[in-house]
Amino acid sequence: VQLQASGGGLAQAGGSLRLSCAVSGRTYSPNAMGWFRQAPGKEREFVAAIRMNSGSAYYTDSVKARFTISRDNAKKTVYLQMKSLKAEDSAVYFCAAAQGVITSTIGTDSAYSYWGQGTQVTVSS
Repeated sequence: VQLQASGGGLAQAGGSLRLSCAVSGRTYSPNAMGWFRQAPGKEREFVAAIRMNSGSAYYTDSVKARFTISRDNAKKTVYLQMKSLKAEDSAVYFCAAAQGVITSTIGTDSAYSYWGQGTQVTVSS
């Protein structure tokens, strides 16, 4: 199973970026996928997650109303639309996939079995 993240780059404060993460591996279908981020000198933190069947979405408070997570089950791809970007959103963003994760742990990285390589997001102020 491989996760391929893409779409990072440089944006100005107030701008937008969209990240994508595709899952390969024909027999693997995650029931949840998430985005985490890690800024220099900081621990990795949860950003957003989505249940692949229901589309239920979960966000950390700092990105609510600015970021939107969505999925395309046919493509086994999850997206993170980021708007109104702030300098503090700058980080390496990682996508992750999980099976059997319960809601209370959907924001914890230990609940995810597979991880993408990370994509850099830099927001200039």
